[in-house]
Order: sequence, then C-alpha cells, then structure tokens
Amino acid sequence: MASPQNADPGLAIVLVSNGPGELSTWVRPLAERLHSLQPLRPRVPSSPASLQLVLVPCPNATGQEHRAAQPWQLFDRIVPARSFWSLLLRPQRFGLWPQKGIVVFLGGDQFWTVLLSARLGYRHITYAEWVARWPQWNDSIAAMSDAVRRQLPVRYQGRCRVVGDLMADLSSFARREAPLSDGEWVALLPGSKAAKLSVGMPFFLETADLIAQERPECRFLLPLAPTTSVEELLLFAGPTNPIAARYRSAVVDVDHDVLITKAGTRIQLIQEHPAHGPLSQCDLALTTVGANTAELGALAVPMIVMVPTQHLDKMQAWDGGFGLLARIPGLRRLLGALLTFWRLRNNGFVAWPNITAGRGVVPERIGEITPQQIATEAIEWLSSPERLEGQRDDLQALRGEPGAVMALAAEVRDLLPRTLPSA
Repeated sequence: MASPQNADPGLAIVLVSNGPGELSTWVRPLAERLHSLQPLRPRVPSSPASLQLVLVPCPNATGQEHRAAQPWQLFDRIVPARSFWSLLLRPQRFGLWPQKGIVVFLGGDQFWTVLLSARLGYRHITYAEWVARWPQWNDSIAAMSDAVRRQLPVRYQGRCRVVGDLMADLSSFARREAPLSDGEWVALLPGSKAAKLSVGMPFFLETADLIAQERPECRFLLPLAPTTSVEELLLFAGPTNPIAARYRSAVVDVDHDVLITKAGTRIQLIQEHPAHGPLSQCDLALTTVGANTAELGALAVPMIVMVPTQHLDKMQAWDGGFGLLARIPGLRRLLGALLTFWRLRNNGFVAWPNITAGRGVVPERIGEITPQQIATEAIEWLSSPERLEGQRDDLQALRGEPGAVMALAAEVRDLLPRTLPSA
C-alpha cells in the first residue's frame, strides 16, 4: 500500500487497460463519460479528484498505447505498460497517490488490477466481458451479460450488476469524431501484417479501381495499422511484390496521405489509430478475416469479408485456420474440399459477426475470387441502401442496446465516497 505520509489527500479513479482496441473502445468512452458526470482533473484543474490511466503488460499490445492516449487530454497521469512492475514496487516513483481511489479493470489480465488495487489500497471494480476471475477481491463487478453473473459463486452474485456490452456504444461514440466529407465511402482493410498485405494490397487496389469505374462518385479510405507504414503499403502494391504482377492496378503517386492509382482512383490513408471515427461513417467495408471483422461489427459498418485462396504460398504465413490449412503440402487441388469441410465443422463462418450470431449476417467470399467479383457485389450493396441499413441493424443488434458506458460509469461513481475531499 502507498505510504500515508506520501499520499495526496484527494481521490483517484484509475482505469487499467492493455491493448489499442480496449483503449479506444472501452477506456476512452468511459473516461469521457466520467468527466461528464464528475469534476475531474485534468479537465477541471481545481478538482480534488483525478482520472488516471495505468497500462499493463500484454503480448497483443503495441507498447505505444500511452502515446495514443496522451492527445486525448483525459488523464491526469498515464503510466505506460513498461513501467507497471515499477509502479507496483514503488508507487511513489510516479508522484503522490491519493489516499482514496478506485481501480477499474478494462482489459488485460484481471489479476494485475487485483495487485494494483491492493498495492494502492484502493477499491476495485472489474468490467467482465466473459468471466470475473477474482470476485472475492472485487468490491463490484460490472458484467457484459447475465451469463457472466450466473458463473459467479452465489455468495458473490450480489456484488455483480449486468451493465451490457461497452462495444454497443462504440458506433454512436465514434461517429462524433472526425466527420468525413459528404458522399459515399468504402473502407478498404487489406490486413496489417506482411503476409496479408502482400495479397491484400494488389487485390484491394484493383477492386477499388473497378468500383470507381462504375461509381465515380465513390470515395475510398484505408486505415493504416500501427504495425505497418505508408512505405510498406507501397512496397506491397509495387513491382517488388510478385503477386502484384498478377493484378492490373498500381499506385503511381502519394499526395498528402492520398494513394493515387494508375487508373486515377484516390484512396485516403487514415493514420490515426484506431480509425473508429472515419470507419464508422463508411457505407461499406471490404475486409480480410480477423479481429477487424469484430471491430467493424461493433461499429455497425456493413462489410464483405473475403479470403482469396489462390495465393497459397503467402497464406502459409496467415494467422488461424487458413494459415494452418495452407501449410499442408500439395494442398492446391484439395483446398476447395478441405475448406468446405472446415467451414461445415465451424458452422460455415469465419467472420466474427457470423460466428457470434450463428448465421450469415455479413457475406463471406472464400476461394479463388477475383476483384471483379467483389467489385460487382460491392456495387450491388451500394446500390441498395435498404440492404446496407438492414445489415447495419443486424450488426448493432448483436451488440445489444447502447447504454453500457453510462451504466458502468454509474457503478464507478457509486463506489466513490459520498463526500469527496475538498479542493
């Protein structure tokens, strides 16, 4: 516990998280809501209460999450993940800690918040998406669903409240940010790793050119993942990538974060991460498989999910089931049969919205597909606003009703002392 003689007499609300997804979809909306409910530093410099962020070690994190959070100006103090163990050993290294506080788990290993709350002597609340692992050390548990509450031992169920899915609020929250100019927008998500980009960049560029030919008013954006760069995108879109030679499109210029293809199609690069604001305003997304399908689903962005299997040599480096299948020697002739069997065993779905719903909410196109086929289907969707709205409604329904952020903020506020320290 932080020593009393070194403690600030105020109060701290400490949000604990790990990776970029949790930071943007859980932490930021909750932080904004807490600021709207209670005067907190840094927004209200004279307040005795502050909002703070502690990042914890995680293999799925980039290590740069603290830098992403700094421009938001939501936190009086941000402790990067690399300093977490130092924080546990000697909290005073990071300045004075208030005598009273609350630690809120919002991603990572739940045990880290158990340790941190014990070390600082603070109360502890966990947002449990699937399971609350340490209910005996929680003052309160905010559950995504009643299934989480039912898993708890009976003696702990009384301290659990079902608040709902924080991701259900993501779409409305994101749409307030960085408004796109008017018009029809299509998002291109070719992947974030080299193996996917080597296939995705040539395929998606040609698809965009074909859509633009039929719908010249259509605009395109491509979110740049933190694991890649503009230079890497150009590398995979150019002649040094052997796969690019099998496609007709190419990038001929980059003008102020706009890729310009040989056919004149302009693709806006989005370098902010995560790009939830711009993505949430798109009419349609063309995407590979992966966690991005869950992200798009949470944003309620209609999508077409595709896996062009004709490039088996590159698919061997993909994650998940497709990478495993592609590593089997002599697979090319058997790929269709194996994929059919594999998809039947997995209810036929590879996109997260479909897996979650157990039905085909978003179209999946797997096999030796071509840019022309995808462009034709995308144009059909774009020409049918009612179909797009129907898919958007289905995606939103999977996440449930909005309001979880407000409910969680209320749970945090209920743990605050009834009388806050005076300024």
